[in-house]
Amino acid sequence: MEWFYSAAAALSALICLGITLWGGCYLVTGVMSWKRPEDYGWHPARTRFAVLIAARNEELVIGPLINSLLTQDYPAEFYDIWVIPNNCTDNTALAAAGFGAKVLECTVPVKTKGEVLRFAYRRLRGRAYDAYCVFDADNLADRRFLAEMNNAFQSGARVAQGYRDSKNPYDSLISGCYSIYYWMMDRFHNGGKAGMGLSAMVNGTGFMVSGETLERLGGWNTGTISEDLELTAQCVLAGERVHWVPKAITYDEQPLDYAQSVVQRRRWSSGTLQVAENYLGRVGGELGTPGRTLALTDLGTTLLIPAYQVAAAAGLAVSLLAACLGCRALEQVPAALCGTLLMNLAATALGSTLAAALVLTAERKWDRRMVGSLLVYWLFLLSWLPITLGSFWKKTTVWEEIRHTRNVAPEGFARERAAAR
Repeated sequence: MEWFYSAAAALSALICLGITLWGGCYLVTGVMSWKRPEDYGWHPARTRFAVLIAARNEELVIGPLINSLLTQDYPAEFYDIWVIPNNCTDNTALAAAGFGAKVLECTVPVKTKGEVLRFAYRRLRGRAYDAYCVFDADNLADRRFLAEMNNAFQSGARVAQGYRDSKNPYDSLISGCYSIYYWMMDRFHNGGKAGMGLSAMVNGTGFMVSGETLERLGGWNTGTISEDLELTAQCVLAGERVHWVPKAITYDEQPLDYAQSVVQRRRWSSGTLQVAENYLGRVGGELGTPGRTLALTDLGTTLLIPAYQVAAAAGLAVSLLAACLGCRALEQVPAALCGTLLMNLAATALGSTLAAALVLTAERKWDRRMVGSLLVYWLFLLSWLPITLGSFWKKTTVWEEIRHTRNVAPEGFARERAAAR
């Protein structure tokens, strides 16, 4: 039994070391997020944009997004707003046209957002657009979004991700946790990667990709349920860096309850696994390419996030086993189990809460209404474990609708736009 205990303790230490090294990589990324963002300068409006909005039953919320796009601080002749209704049972197309957007009805069967964007690209590719910007129907766009993307494009960026802010961080504990998560993605992931000269991650909405890049990639050829991560992988493998443009801001509506959250995060986890299965082999095969090792390694670590989550769960299980085996009497087992479990949970809670507090400070998002979400953020992250483990067992392969029915705007949004006029 002694050797069994020694083996369990050694395995637990090995897993802990791996997790620590992984965390160290993200610690470096987080530190680099304090580096001043790339300055794209000011450039006159020259980039012709097609703004794409894939919409499924978004009649009630699409109007404010279109209004925010129609009132951009960018010449109207340099961009078109295209709404692509798909699988709709409401009047999304009629509402979009009524608010002033162009409507491109999706006439082919589609199961994912990526398939909708592929359809739109094939229909629009001959219209001399320089770049495509993608939004979700429940978003709002800052009035400088297209101007900032033009600055980035004219500075040489061919793929770019903007800052994903939150419309409703104070609505519920869940929407607050989502908001913290995206602010962390903005600051520590995309901001940190940009500080290291690496690729940011296309994050589903509020991003730009040039027509030239799409032609190099053979069109809009994502086939997984995580078209954003897949596009990121395709770009990195093609040697194209995803630029970080924090001044191009999109406001996103966050889910309000846990059930919606599970549906969405299960889709994310399943999509990450799909992309990993399709692209990790290529990443590994090209790791020796001169000048690209760091970028490919970074992409690989991102694709392995579900494996990291499984390793964390396995590490906890092995730690509990080692604690039991280390007991000299059966009566000591419950105390050993509880002590080990509480110690791990306390470390998780403390680390997650401190990181969340840091991002609230760094991004100037402190508000007393965020205290509840700050305190339960570690539980939000911990709840991802069963979702990811379930995705290993059974993946989501079809996009499930999350219905948006509320026209909400971030505080001060209307006042800022009115003042700008």
